[in-house]
Amino acid sequence: MAAGILRGAVVCGLALCCSGCGYLFGDKGVFRDKSEDYKKAPEVPVLQVPQGRDSSALHEIYAIPPVDEKLIPAGAFEVPRPAPLVGGAADDSVRIQKLGDASWALINLAPGQVWPQVRSFLTAAGIQVARVDARAGIIDSDWLKLENHTMASRFRFRMEQGVQRGTSELHVLQMNRAGDVDNWPAASDDPQQAADMLGAVAQYLANSADSAPVSMVAEQGIAAGGRIALQESPEGDTFIRLELPFDRAWASLARALQESTFEITDRDRSAGTYYVTFIGPEEEHEGGWFDWLFDADDAHPLAGQPFLVTMQPLEEGVVSIRLRPQRESAAFDKREEQGLLALIKGNID
Repeated sequence: MAAGILRGAVVCGLALCCSGCGYLFGDKGVFRDKSEDYKKAPEVPVLQVPQGRDSSALHEIYAIPPVDEKLIPAGAFEVPRPAPLVGGAADDSVRIQKLGDASWALINLAPGQVWPQVRSFLTAAGIQVARVDARAGIIDSDWLKLENHTMASRFRFRMEQGVQRGTSELHVLQMNRAGDVDNWPAASDDPQQAADMLGAVAQYLANSADSAPVSMVAEQGIAAGGRIALQESPEGDTFIRLELPFDRAWASLARALQESTFEITDRDRSAGTYYVTFIGPEEEHEGGWFDWLFDADDAHPLAGQPFLVTMQPLEEGVVSIRLRPQRESAAFDKREEQGLLALIKGNID
């Protein structure tokens, strides 16, 4: 009888322990797990601030950036190797680009990192700042006299997003202290002074790129998402959308084709067409853009094939880039088209 009572006591004790654990730690317990509660959180309207009040403190803490590319690759999905943010353009942290009389620095850093570095350069060089607009990415210097120049000059440093995501461009505009000094000229009064200043800033940025801080104001004001994306037309054709004026886009495309192992055999600028032959990856190629598309151990199936690469204006300051085989009978599926365009896109700057 005593044994029966003991067994009953043990069973009751276990039952109480189980119910106690459920009471304390179950789904409805006092100390329940709340890690999944966010999934049930309702979406509420954005808080409205009375007109004239500052609402800058109410922005999203963890804002979700917009998706630039909504293109879904054709064919069966295969897990790709991680692709670089940019292609060959990322090899140098800072490069000087030129087109006609214009020149600018291409920097492999986001605008929010370039901004404080330019400010540091001006401080180190003893150049006084007259005006700052971080959201517009503009710094105007005060008037200063340079060595071997009798006339005073001032400079405007303009930072903007680069073509590729996470890159920046720095433009320098120079102005002489003569005539109308209230309005900045469209082009530098002394292009050589502007080029010298750009070179000095670019060298400073290259030397300090690894330790670049971030300006949150400039980061919010100057978008860093890039000006290039793969898109699909209503007819189903894949193309590159590039936010650059035609002249610069045309020159950038030529460099990108060469970086992407295309040989340019002819070109017709008035028609916006490059005649190219795809050479394919070199033997020492160790993986990259085409690993998701072709077997890296085999010869590239498109090597030696001629293509037409066409560029057409879409709107002011925006062009489209398309690619198709020169021979209409050549085998070329949608997946291959997307792969080659992705390769070209990664090398445009």
